Amino acid sequence: MKLGKLLLLLLFTSTSLFSSIAVLKKATLKNGELRLQFDQAYKKRDIKTRVLKHPHRRVFDIPNARLANKRLDRGLKSSHCRSIRISQYKKSVVRIVLEVDKPFSCEAYRPMFSYMSYHIPLPKYKSKGRSSDKKKKRVPVKKRVVKKKKKTPKAKKEIIKKVPQESYIIPVRRGGSKQDRIVIDAGHGGHDSGAVGGSKKEKDIVLQISKRLKRQLNKRGYTVYMTRNTDRFLKLPQRTKIADRKNAKVFVSIHANSVPKKKRNKIHGVETFFLQNTRDAKSQRIAARENKSVLKGAGNSLSKKVIIDSVLNGPKIVQSNKLAIDVQRRIMTNLRSRYKGVRDGGVRHAPFWVLVGASRPSILVEVGYISHPRERERLSTAAYQELIAKGIAEGIENYLNNRKKEIEF
Repeated sequence: MKLGKLLLLLLFTSTSLFSSIAVLKKATLKNGELRLQFDQAYKKRDIKTRVLKHPHRRVFDIPNARLANKRLDRGLKSSHCRSIRISQYKKSVVRIVLEVDKPFSCEAYRPMFSYMSYHIPLPKYKSKGRSSDKKKKRVPVKKRVVKKKKKTPKAKKEIIKKVPQESYIIPVRRGGSKQDRIVIDAGHGGHDSGAVGGSKKEKDIVLQISKRLKRQLNKRGYTVYMTRNTDRFLKLPQRTKIADRKNAKVFVSIHANSVPKKKRNKIHGVETFFLQNTRDAKSQRIAARENKSVLKGAGNSLSKKVIIDSVLNGPKIVQSNKLAIDVQRRIMTNLRSRYKGVRDGGVRHAPFWVLVGASRPSILVEVGYISHPRERERLSTAAYQELIAKGIAEGIENYLNNRKKEIEF
């Protein structure tokens, strides 16, 4: 009877030991091991380990655990690892990462009768990563200095090639005039999210790019107005009349494209449109999708006659075509300087209602397909957005400079 009670007591005690969050209090290196010390017992069988490549890493995820100190891994340096990192991966998961030169066998264990310790053996070989990294850093510096002194054509080419890769953070020269006004229209907004891919919404991405474009154009000396600076919906007349009211030289509408699920892994790329009727099925489909949302609440004042009259406005269409070509070319040049596989969708024409009301050169830029996984991920990054904005700004600047030359001539 006493033995049965003792067993029940032991069972209850062991269960309570593993029920709460264990706090990782200390991490030390001793006898070729990373030794972890918790404030209470933990379940060893729940710890998950895996191996990653490029670079080689061994990862340990400890559930129901929390760091006592965010800088717990500070000072953990070993000649057997490139680095040792300890972090709070999730709210109740502690992650240990050992970065090494090559894979190694590792049998982590809990010392006998020590429920609050966990020992991770490190590789037996010594890491050469730190010394080789230093050598790699020195080589380019020496070569670059020599090439600058010699000023050979080869050195100039390399410098030119490297400029676009970092160009999105280089200050821009002021070449425009404040009298040259530009209106930027960030598509959709408010209740109209536009295309949706994953958890990303078109209205958010195009607003971010539009704000970056405004800054790029301001740096060049232009006066810039935006149809919306926040997440709000604008009716069609509100979008199209701003350009005329501000007497803008150029009207640019920013959008992101999308296709059905069957084609989402195949179709991607950047396209720039100007206003004109078309028989191309793809252009008609894109225009129909964008027009569907923007025409809501437009009223009966818009009719087919309006778009036909606009299309027949020859000078506006010709100049819009030139603007579209300049913008598309500069976007592709900037994106391809840092990213591989960016598809050039080219310059197209389609009956976009948002381009109808502005009686001046107007274009609509589809910055990419939010339905394509890789392109959606790129469109969500600041660097990619900045290169798009820089390309549009350079295209506008090229167009306006060429237009001034034409008028002067």
